[in-house]
Amino acid sequence: MIVLGIESTCDETGASIVENGVRILSNVVASSADIHERFGGVFPELACRRHIDAIIPVIEEAMAKANVTPDDVDLIAVAKGPGLVGALLIGMNAAKGLSIAWKKPFIGINHVEAHLYAAMMDPSFKNPFPALGVVLSGGHTLLLKINDIGSYEPIGTTVDDAIGEAFDKVATLLGLPYPGGPHIERLSREGNPKAFSFSAGRVKKNPLCFSFSGLKTNVLYAVKGQNGQGKTEIVNRADVAASFQETALRDVVLKASLAIKNFECRSIVFGGGVCNNQRLRDLFSETLPEMDLFWPPLNLSQDNAAMIAGLGFQKMIRNPKGDLLDLEVQTRIPIA
Repeated sequence: MIVLGIESTCDETGASIVENGVRILSNVVASSADIHERFGGVFPELACRRHIDAIIPVIEEAMAKANVTPDDVDLIAVAKGPGLVGALLIGMNAAKGLSIAWKKPFIGINHVEAHLYAAMMDPSFKNPFPALGVVLSGGHTLLLKINDIGSYEPIGTTVDDAIGEAFDKVATLLGLPYPGGPHIERLSREGNPKAFSFSAGRVKKNPLCFSFSGLKTNVLYAVKGQNGQGKTEIVNRADVAASFQETALRDVVLKASLAIKNFECRSIVFGGGVCNNQRLRDLFSETLPEMDLFWPPLNLSQDNAAMIAGLGFQKMIRNPKGDLLDLEVQTRIPIA
């Protein structure tokens, strides 16, 4: 089965051709991160304008690189959410238009679920379920029990910032460019992770949930003082970055470790752009050496359409009729 995947949930416009859920024939991404850098985060209106300009050229490029025609495509899979409503609508309407024009079925895909599926696209992946799912990105921080593809039980989430968003905001405080994660990771290598006694938030109602707002405030006070008006002494930015990163990532490892004690877990499956962080990968390997850890390939951890197309194949097997053309986008979707 040849699937065209379309991704437009945030600031990346993606199109991909994937065969049978795992063989990536092309994967094209046009990012608008350059226009958001001066804002320190995604400016939704500008992201949507870039999607409008990029969506058709990206689809055409993906098909050309895969050497396929509309006749070769068996299914169109598109991210239906969660994400920015305007951005989602552009991808969804493109998919519906092509579905009508090409007379092909289409199916809506949960973007968060697709992030987890990205780690399953290696042909050697052997369904080691039940597994713990860990999604860490700019918009999401989730712990899930994965019973099977399409069967999930939420365990914990963030009550404020997603971890990737916290990285972006701390990067702004440190004068680093957007997106902040890679810049903080690089700067952290020059710093002392024990220089500042930062602490991650605790959520009383659910110890497996996350809170990064307090940690972000710790960084603010370290950089600008208690009143936010600046400090007289010079702060070592590398030490701040390293201390923040270590605190945030260790919190993730701690809560994942607690989660796997609550149910019989055979492996951990990761998804999302923060999973590119090498310190995160090292911490999990050091803390849970007995666990099978399935990380997404580096080129599939950020938002992309290959994971949408791949999961579309799996969904179509389970729902051969696909979705109706009245399918609506959803800015928030519970994953269960």
